[in-house]
Amino acid sequence: MTRSFAPSGDLSSPVVAVACVVAALSFGLLVLELVRARGRAAGAVGAAPARAALGTALTGALAVLGLLAAILRPVAVTSRGSLVGPKVVVLVDGSRSMDLPGVAGTRRDSADRAIEELGKRADVRLSRYVFGEGAPLPADGQAGEGDGAAPAPGGSAGAAPVPDRDAGAPAVASGSAAAPAAPARGRPQRRSDLSAALEALARAADERPSAFVVVSDGRLDRPGPDDTAAATRAALEGLDVPVHTVAVATESVRDAGVRAVRTSGAAVAHQPLSLRIDIGCSGGLACDAVPVVARELREQGAPTTLATGTAHVEGGVGTVELGVTLDRAGTRILEVSIKAPDGDELPENDVRYVTLDVARDRIRVLHVAGRPTYDVRALRMWLKADASVDVVAFFILRTPGDEVNASSDELALIPFPVDELFSVHLSSFDAVVLQDFDAAPYGLTKHLPALAQYVDKGGGLIMVGGPNAFVSGNYARTRLARVLPVDLDIGRAPKVDLGAFVPRITAAGRAAPVLAPLLALIGDEMPEMPGTNVVGDPLPGATVLMTHPTRTTASGAPMPVLSLGEHESGRTIALTLDGSHRLLFSAFASSSAGRAHGAFWDALLGWLMRDPRFEPAAIEPRGGCLAGEETALVLRPLAGQRGEARVTIARLGSGAVVKTLTAPIGEGGEPVELAAGRLEPGGYSATVEIVPEGAAGDGGDQKRAATRRDFACERGGDEWADPRPDVARLEAIARATGGASVLPSGAGSLSLPAATQVATERHVAPLLPPWAWTLAAAAALGAHWIVRRRGGLA
Repeated sequence: MTRSFAPSGDLSSPVVAVACVVAALSFGLLVLELVRARGRAAGAVGAAPARAALGTALTGALAVLGLLAAILRPVAVTSRGSLVGPKVVVLVDGSRSMDLPGVAGTRRDSADRAIEELGKRADVRLSRYVFGEGAPLPADGQAGEGDGAAPAPGGSAGAAPVPDRDAGAPAVASGSAAAPAAPARGRPQRRSDLSAALEALARAADERPSAFVVVSDGRLDRPGPDDTAAATRAALEGLDVPVHTVAVATESVRDAGVRAVRTSGAAVAHQPLSLRIDIGCSGGLACDAVPVVARELREQGAPTTLATGTAHVEGGVGTVELGVTLDRAGTRILEVSIKAPDGDELPENDVRYVTLDVARDRIRVLHVAGRPTYDVRALRMWLKADASVDVVAFFILRTPGDEVNASSDELALIPFPVDELFSVHLSSFDAVVLQDFDAAPYGLTKHLPALAQYVDKGGGLIMVGGPNAFVSGNYARTRLARVLPVDLDIGRAPKVDLGAFVPRITAAGRAAPVLAPLLALIGDEMPEMPGTNVVGDPLPGATVLMTHPTRTTASGAPMPVLSLGEHESGRTIALTLDGSHRLLFSAFASSSAGRAHGAFWDALLGWLMRDPRFEPAAIEPRGGCLAGEETALVLRPLAGQRGEARVTIARLGSGAVVKTLTAPIGEGGEPVELAAGRLEPGGYSATVEIVPEGAAGDGGDQKRAATRRDFACERGGDEWADPRPDVARLEAIARATGGASVLPSGAGSLSLPAATQVATERHVAPLLPPWAWTLAAAAALGAHWIVRRRGGLA
């Protein structure tokens, strides 16, 4: 409670000011009059004149004060109120580096102790936030009274639409009164962006904070180590408040790890790529020569070693460059690992995974044809005309039974390196086209296992029909038959059907992007074909795009004519026709000026090469994948598709399926997010199959084209790559803003702004009634008049 005095409440401020000015003038005139009277009585001698002057001065002063009091009529003001502490925002680092070992537990445990020390301060209002990516989030869902910050997003088991752009920064408002602090726990963040947190809070339209307290280990993405002071001041945007820092760790654990993996230039198939690998040692761990290995993860089998090297560590840092060559385009997962010295306390960062999108300089195609036909000529002309395709043609112009009356040496200028082509150089090709080709008469059957293994490792294969293809080409019951999308075990059925027919496009074919360019030119009707090879049912996982209008398989289903299939890391296509040239030159082709043939083969080859234009969907982990934490996959289907997406997540190396997800999709192509749960460290493949609305079961035409995306999960990610705390950066932030940098034990003693008293009750009481003030003023004037007269003043 406080007590003070003030003028009467019925007087305005100008009246009070005029009264005070008049009183001051009265005092001045009184002094002037006494000075003049003293000069006139300068010749008088004795104490009487002096006492008279003193009495006149005292009574005059009392008279003036009495008149002023009678006008102002002072009142006593009694106030009761409370102290309101300043708003102090506590920003706690929510990145994964806070889970690293610190003092007496993890760094996050040290942060909890610092917050508990701050919570003991009753003279401040604390608002607690966790910062990481973008705007800060309220700690434990409590942003304080009036806060408008959005809660931390939580993962759900189902699927939900995802906007193409991230939502804007959440609004931030004032915090609540001081209360016992709760630990700042929550989902670990993928980044540690302090600048973004300060910017969001500085732009808030509500009560601005009087101070910030940052609790972190200093491993910040922003501000960086080079411009810490300037970046911090810029983030505050003119908000002149101190930023105090609390360092939750000062020493690093004993660690040797892969700090970073960088590539020099773009990754192109069949071309050398340089990997620059940074190795770090900290915490007093003795490091000298650290072995480094780079491997490529495969869908099946152990990783393939690409390069090895040794990093020589000096001053805690070492660098090694490894040259690698990737044979396949598309998404590739590299595993970079080290053999850490004894005493390494953080083995999780000994292995890092790098995802590379390997491009193609040119598509290398091996075109193997059994005999010159119109269909072979049309396809070869198209391959040669495309500048992006590097084609190697292998044509059989005679059979071993031909009587040419000459030796083999006389029939060839140079010997053709058949064995070397299929055993050594096969992996250098992106796709192989077997067109009307029978390998048996030419002694090439021995290379079929290598061709099947080529598909398993990511190659593409197209088998095109003709009298010497499929079953009539002696491919049944070979190792190559198991990678094709159709069954070649047809029993006693004829191997070929020479009857003319028009292929029928299936529902899957009308929806598949791979046939979209062709159908855009010719509609749903295909030209008449001169015949077909006879094949069996589609194998599991195959997609049938075209069927025979009358011929059926042993199961009674329409016989496939065009089928797509996936086998381990590769893709295959089975086209039982040898009449696709009728899309180029025929009466039917005239309506599209022959462009249908190029559109057809461009799409088939593009699908084989995983061209995004012909994939049914795209899928990738949102923000990457970290082992042991919730992973979300973002599925982006093509517009116009409607139905259900089936996503299968399998482990690279073993092929074991770890999770199967489903989600409905709309024809607008809106992205859909699927919760994949917590995954272990390693490489994974996510395969998407789009089942159109109304399709039931998985047989026959209900098989759908699939798309695959490989990704990797690692423990801790970039946040655990370098475990050293950066106390110097926290000290620089505090110095730049006039704050202080302390350890968790000193968080409660930080110099924070003083509290402000806010009145809640006010009582006004007059000191005297108005008539008493008037009577006192009149008495003082009368006394003054009497004293003046006796002193000789008129």
